[in-house]
Amino acid sequence: MASLNVGNLGEYLREQRRTAQLSLRQLADAAGVSNPYLSQIERGLRKPSAEVLQQVAKALRISAETLYVRAGILDEKERDELETRAVILADPSINERQKQVLLQIYESFRKENGFETSSYADEADADEAYAQEAYADEDAEAADGPRAADGSDAGPKQTPPS
Repeated sequence: MASLNVGNLGEYLREQRRTAQLSLRQLADAAGVSNPYLSQIERGLRKPSAEVLQQVAKALRISAETLYVRAGILDEKERDELETRAVILADPSINERQKQVLLQIYESFRKENGFETSSYADEADADEAYAQEAYADEDAEAADGPRAADGSDAGPKQTPPS
């Protein structure tokens, strides 16, 4: 982890607050922190916790990971990986099983390209069996036709010609 760079963080927060057209007091209220504390953070006099940064990010509607990088809590590579994972997990157009499979593929490419995997890779490994089982079930369904929830054939029975 990088060292804390509080001055840079404070300048960035002030810039983001002004861009959002919020007063110091409005942002402090929205983030649930005291006005003097937020002022001290902006002036580089205080080192906020990750929790406070998360609250401020939410109030500013910006990425908490960006603030973590600015504060030196998270390095840039970790942020990129977290953001990629967050985008995949937030995508409403794919189901949970597909999200887990996509995350596994992402982690395998990172490993193949020599990047360290995060602790999230362990989650992907743990879900690998689930994903393989789900694909096996889908393959079986595709081969045998649709099944009802109880496992019986869901489609109409065809009688063989006499």
